[in-house]
Amino acid sequence: MKFTEGYWEKNERANALYAVQAGYAEKIAAGMRVIATFKPILGRADELDVGTMVMEFTAAGKDRIQVTYTHFLGYENREPRFELFLEHQEAEVIISEEEAVLKSGKMTVRVGLKEFYIRFERNGKLLTGAAFKNVGYMRYNRGYATKYPEEEYMAETGEPYMLNELLLTAGTNVYGLGERFTAFVKNGQQIDCWNEDGGTASQISYKNIPFYITNRGYGVFVDHTSNVSFEVASEKVEYVGFSVKGEELRYYVIGGDDMKEIIRNYTDMTGKPALLPAWSFGLWLSTSFTTDYDEKTATEFIEGMEKRNLPLEVFHFDCFWMKALHWCDFEWNNKIFPEPAEMLKRYKERGLKICVWINPYIAQNSTLFAEGKEKGYFLLRKDGFGIKQVDNWQPGMAIVDFTNPEAVKWYQSKLKILLDMGVDCFKTDFGERIPIDVEYHDESNPWGMHNYYTFLYNRAVFELLKRERGEKDAVVFARSATAGGQQFPVHWGGDCTGTFESMAESLRGGLSLTLSGFSYWSHDIGGFEEAANPTVYKRWLQFGILSTHSRLHGSKSYRVPWTFDEEAVEVCRKFTKLKLRLMPYIYEAAVRSNKLGIPVMRPMIMEFEKDPAVRYLDQQYMLGEQILVAPIFNEEGIGEYYLPKGRWTHLLSGEEKEGGRWYTEVYGFDSLPLFVRENTLLPIGKNEKTATYHYPEQLQILVYPLEEDKIAECIVPDEKGNEVLDITARYKDEKIVLCSSGENEEITYLLVNVHDVKEVCGAEWKNTERGTVIYPKCDIVEIVFRK
Repeated sequence: MKFTEGYWEKNERANALYAVQAGYAEKIAAGMRVIATFKPILGRADELDVGTMVMEFTAAGKDRIQVTYTHFLGYENREPRFELFLEHQEAEVIISEEEAVLKSGKMTVRVGLKEFYIRFERNGKLLTGAAFKNVGYMRYNRGYATKYPEEEYMAETGEPYMLNELLLTAGTNVYGLGERFTAFVKNGQQIDCWNEDGGTASQISYKNIPFYITNRGYGVFVDHTSNVSFEVASEKVEYVGFSVKGEELRYYVIGGDDMKEIIRNYTDMTGKPALLPAWSFGLWLSTSFTTDYDEKTATEFIEGMEKRNLPLEVFHFDCFWMKALHWCDFEWNNKIFPEPAEMLKRYKERGLKICVWINPYIAQNSTLFAEGKEKGYFLLRKDGFGIKQVDNWQPGMAIVDFTNPEAVKWYQSKLKILLDMGVDCFKTDFGERIPIDVEYHDESNPWGMHNYYTFLYNRAVFELLKRERGEKDAVVFARSATAGGQQFPVHWGGDCTGTFESMAESLRGGLSLTLSGFSYWSHDIGGFEEAANPTVYKRWLQFGILSTHSRLHGSKSYRVPWTFDEEAVEVCRKFTKLKLRLMPYIYEAAVRSNKLGIPVMRPMIMEFEKDPAVRYLDQQYMLGEQILVAPIFNEEGIGEYYLPKGRWTHLLSGEEKEGGRWYTEVYGFDSLPLFVRENTLLPIGKNEKTATYHYPEQLQILVYPLEEDKIAECIVPDEKGNEVLDITARYKDEKIVLCSSGENEEITYLLVNVHDVKEVCGAEWKNTERGTVIYPKCDIVEIVFRK
């Protein structure tokens, strides 16, 4: 929200009071408190008729400084609070006449007591800060209850807002703030964190996360579940401004040596992504939304995939598995699915997992409506006239109140019936259309609950799945999210269109989401609205299958490949099988994400942030640390991509390229820019039928060019996420020494782009077209090269 007109003038609708002097400071537990005034205190008379800002700075964990500004300490807005995992640290506080200083680990915050300023530092280097007219209390849409000007301050009415603006040093780029389809670098944008259902072609978002990260060693998390309005170099171009309605503002400045460490520190506080079951990384196929389908149609899809040798892992039933106008009653439409339990049994005998669509809305035609109404499980009207109902999705729909523990149990009990029938997971759609003219069971502020509702909704479903399916076998397919929602994956990008432009905007949204603490992301392959033409569909197949999660889904038409053309079948087959063989690599990235919070799918800036060329790149990404993917976004098949410094090898062709430059090349539908960086040991599995198999068995390790005297490492998990094999390689003095520890499996090493081998110690070997295959008989293999 903008409170100024240009740099000097105030918005005529706002009365602005800025912290201008911080004259009082004291130590508190784990930090310090500073009292700032809205006018300079030059004498005793100035201490009358003045407002203050109470500022508290505490050490809230490794590389985290917690900041709270409060105007009126007695103000309560009943805003729900994020569930944060905080570990307050020892802090050194030094208060002098000039400034108050808090030091904790590598982080320092300084507050000027004579000349007002706030400086956040890490290792003595300025990260960001605030000073003149950067910390304020606003009365917006003001009015006056008196005709006497001297009494205006005491009598003023209007909505209270708290404002903070943090400095952007020269060259600082801002990223994140949720799944945003606008420009990847957020500088110059005005962003309201308010969940809405707006598709991928607009500035609004399904997943608003009040956390941004920079390329200057820090991120900022604004700790409010309500709408946080950001002005990212869009009101005052040297600052990121953020404001919230109310009398208090809370935020964290989070430091780190690099973006990965910042994300790790952020997810230490807001929660780590769950470790997903291996099967979820396979191919998902949907009935699509409003298509005409029944059991016969679904079976034909499944058999069609089998007939064409297209490995399928999950079959999804979208909305119309229930009767129209009855969503959600969680009862199968018996006219088109007469024996659902038997049908699911047959599908599961084929090795499939089953997903069904749900949302948190209960139509009044549902058999559950009367039950929920009687027990008080729905949101109520604010005017006291019963249940809040609307007609804009389902007729007379009510909304489940997840602040009521009994309502949560009730909702879960209905889903458990489906699990007992054979359903494995749920697509938790919607969660954004939450009104604010309602009352909650726990009396939460509905303004704050609008975004937070999705956290409670997805948590309720995810916890049921963990309880019924096991800790490592729970997965949802969710559209809406807020901070902390990364604990309940997967999330998909929402309603996109079948065009190259929409494909590109979807990727921008996903990369912004992964810079907001989310590890996994998916999208509707080929677009949800307006089915793609065959060219777009085949390029989207490559992109979608090489995302963490892959789903064929649409709106008004089917998305099985053979409805586009036969070449689409070949593309789907090739890349699905490739992904299944990459599962040892992908699943290890998932295991690491669960431990560290580092996303599996990540933008280039996260992996190569010291390279200025990658700061704006949003049409390519890294899948894990080692594989670069650059989808193609045009009819001509032209791949335009950038390779950072180093040696890169095309995963499919074995062609080697030098990094530090751009490339423009034409690719057929059987390929795309897909490169492996140097110093990589890439584990390749043997199975091309399913994502769930014993990864260490008959493992192949592709050894890519190694830098002199630098250790490359590869950890291989099993299908349950246990890390069972650790392989390292070191190149020195024209020798490669490979070491393996863990499970005693036979391993095949393939040296990519290395041909001139003199001797192999401790193994049998033979020449191949792409290098040398080694069959180790012991834990250490030494390869000697000719001079």
